[in-house]
Amino acid sequence: MSSNVRRRSVIAAAGAALTAAPVLAACGDDAPSAADADSSTASGTIRLGYFGNITHAPALVGLEAGVFKDTLPDEVTIETTVFNAGPSAIEALFAEAIDISYIGPNPAINGWAQSGGQALHIIAGSTSGGAGLVVKPDITEVEHLRGKALATPQLGNTQDVAARYWLKEQGYETDQNGGGDVSVVPIDNAEVAAAFEDGTVQAAWAVEPRYSQLLLQNGAVEFLNERELWEGGEFVTTHIIVSKTFLDEQPALVKAFIEAHVAALDYIEANPDEAQTLANDHIFALTDKRLDDDVIAAAFANLSFTADPLADSLQGSKDHAVEIDLLEEVDLKGIYALDALNQVLKDRGDAEVSAGELA
Repeated sequence: MSSNVRRRSVIAAAGAALTAAPVLAACGDDAPSAADADSSTASGTIRLGYFGNITHAPALVGLEAGVFKDTLPDEVTIETTVFNAGPSAIEALFAEAIDISYIGPNPAINGWAQSGGQALHIIAGSTSGGAGLVVKPDITEVEHLRGKALATPQLGNTQDVAARYWLKEQGYETDQNGGGDVSVVPIDNAEVAAAFEDGTVQAAWAVEPRYSQLLLQNGAVEFLNERELWEGGEFVTTHIIVSKTFLDEQPALVKAFIEAHVAALDYIEANPDEAQTLANDHIFALTDKRLDDDVIAAAFANLSFTADPLADSLQGSKDHAVEIDLLEEVDLKGIYALDALNQVLKDRGDAEVSAGELA
């Protein structure tokens, strides 16, 4: 297996509460397995969710390059829904409006917690890395952050938890209202560049492509790439979840989609320049905007695309959110269902992946 199949996770295991609680019947303690399903006989529709941003590049490329269509059996079709935020994707999965989704770790944790472990499973990894702290050039030491304003995308999201936990480790206090030694301010990704340039904030814990945009276009300098905080420089940014009901009822479709996803990862690894163009084409089709070539190149260089969900750090990241009072304690054991992925990897002659203590 490519070395790109080993990247670990950072998860912001807090975030905004979902607006609707699911009503679910208990389905037992054992995660279902699609490993033995014959994906070549799969038929039907997969309702797929994803986001129109570069951290979901395997989905963007899989769709734009036709990799999904070419890999899936002829009898399988994909219907797509594009989301702007993780909670919306979780709500759609709870409402049985989608079956599978690319999503960040934070909403997956929240969906697992809210449903008591009965609504979803993580079935594969997708994207690793691509986040960290960028600052004004005059901030060169940790001590210079005192009294400054630091932007994160949303209270309790992945980057917000990473920032607050790191600041706590440096001896700084923060609160959820922007007070404390460092003022952590939630600012939408689309607005953070303007806030940085006009001095509203002097630092940002950003994720790609905003991370590279701030460095290349807005005068920011890199203070800390989040890879430095994780063993081996590895942490997850995006993984794939499936409705537990869909996994139970359509194991062949789930396995077929995993095969298509792995094919998209292969395509990106074999054709990195073309993959950047295709991802950008898909973003343009969704948003009528393109990323500058230098930004998307820098973003791809700061990201890794991997089928490994990088389970080892999920527990630690959840613990970070609990420690900074942005999440109540939740048991993540059983959140992964990796049998189908591991069967696909085994069939390819690749190393299998592990859910570690969360299996």
